[in-house]
Amino acid sequence: MSPPSTSARLAAGETASRPASLDAVFRYAWDSADFTATDAMLATGLTRSTTIEALEALRQLDLVAELPNAREAGDYRKGRPARRFTLRDDAAVLVGVDAGNSHVAVTIADLRSQTLLHRRTTRAVDGDDAHGRRHLISALIDEALAAAGRDRDDVISLCIGVPAPVDAAGRSPQHRNGFWARMNPDLVDELAWAPLVRVDNDASLAAIAEGAAGEAVGCSDYVTLLAGDRLGAGIVVDGRLLRGAHGGVGEMVAFDHVLGVGGADGLGVRIARLAADAIARGEAGDGSALAAVDPSQLDARTVLALAADGDPAAVSIAEQIGTILAEIVSVLGSMFDPQRVLVSGAIASSIETVVASARRALPTGLDLPAPDLVASRLGAEVVVHGAVAAASASARRRALDVWPLRAHA
Repeated sequence: MSPPSTSARLAAGETASRPASLDAVFRYAWDSADFTATDAMLATGLTRSTTIEALEALRQLDLVAELPNAREAGDYRKGRPARRFTLRDDAAVLVGVDAGNSHVAVTIADLRSQTLLHRRTTRAVDGDDAHGRRHLISALIDEALAAAGRDRDDVISLCIGVPAPVDAAGRSPQHRNGFWARMNPDLVDELAWAPLVRVDNDASLAAIAEGAAGEAVGCSDYVTLLAGDRLGAGIVVDGRLLRGAHGGVGEMVAFDHVLGVGGADGLGVRIARLAADAIARGEAGDGSALAAVDPSQLDARTVLALAADGDPAAVSIAEQIGTILAEIVSVLGSMFDPQRVLVSGAIASSIETVVASARRALPTGLDLPAPDLVASRLGAEVVVHGAVAAASASARRRALDVWPLRAHA
C-alpha cells in the first residue's frame, strides 16, 4: 500500500508542531522584499534571539535564503554589516487552473505569484465523461509544469476553478443532467498529490481575483458577475466570500423565474442570439454593418465592436442587453446589498456599451441604494488569476503545516 498523500495527511490533522514565532517571521518574509533580522524583529514584536532562531529554522527548511551582507554586496561603509534575508520564491510553485466547459487555462507561478508559464487550451471537452475530463486536466497540468521546468514534487499549492457549485470539501452536488458532476468529477481526489488543494466555483475565484488585483480592491461588499456561456456570481459580503451548504450561493438559476431576465444564459450568448435573430428577421437594416456580418463570424465581441462604432442595430442590441443586466443587478442588489457589481470574464473588455446602458436602466425606486456597476479589466484569464491568488493564500497560511510532511512524503 502506498503512503497517504501530503494532502490526505494534512486533512487527517497530521501537521508539524512548531513555535508561533516561526509563522510570524515566515509571514513577514512572504510579504517583504530583502530584509534584515532587525526589520523582522520590529515588524513581528519578537525578541532578537527568537527572530534569529526562526530565521535559521526557515533557512534550514529552504524557505528563506540569506543574502550577501552589505560588505560582500559592495555597500558596506563602516560598522558590523547586517545579515540580510529573503523569501526563496523559487522554493516551490503555485498552480492555478481554470477548467471551463470548453477550455482549460493553467498558470504556474512562483511563491510571490509571479507567472512562470501560462497556457490556455481550447478543446472540445463539452462531451467528455468524468474520467476523460479528469485525465485531460491532469495531463495539461503536468504538461505546463514540464514546460516551466518543474514537476509535481515542486508544487506546494494548487487551486482549480470549475463551472459548478463547489462545497467546502471541494465537491459538487448532483445536477439533474449530470453537468456539475462532469465539470467537477471529484477533482479534489484526482489532484490530491498536491500538498494543498482547493477546488472552487469559477465565479468565486473571479471574485477573489477582483478583490486582489481588480476593480474590487479595498471593497468589502461586492458581486462579481462572470458573464461566460452561463451567468455565475462570486459574492463577497463583509469581506467574506459566500459559499452555502452545497456551494450554490452564486448559482443564477433563480433568474429562470425573473420577468425580463428569463434564465441564466450568459450575456455573450444573449448578444449573439439577439443579433442572429435580428439578421434573420431582416431587422438589422440594409445600411447596417451588422447585417453584412457572416453568420459564422457572428459573436458577442463583433456585435459590441459595432455598437461601439455606433451601428444602430448593434446599439439596439446592446441596449436590450443593458436592460436585462440592470434587472440582474437590481435583484443582486436587493439580495446582497453590495457596494459594487462587476461584470467579469472574456466579454468584459468590450462590454462598456452594455454597462453604460444598464446604468441608465437601473431602477431609481429601489429600497436600497443601487450598487456601482463596472466592467472588469482582468480579461479572459480572471478565473486563473483568482486561482493563483487562492493558491497563494493557502500556501501563505499553511505552508509550514505541509512543508515538513512534503519533505518526508
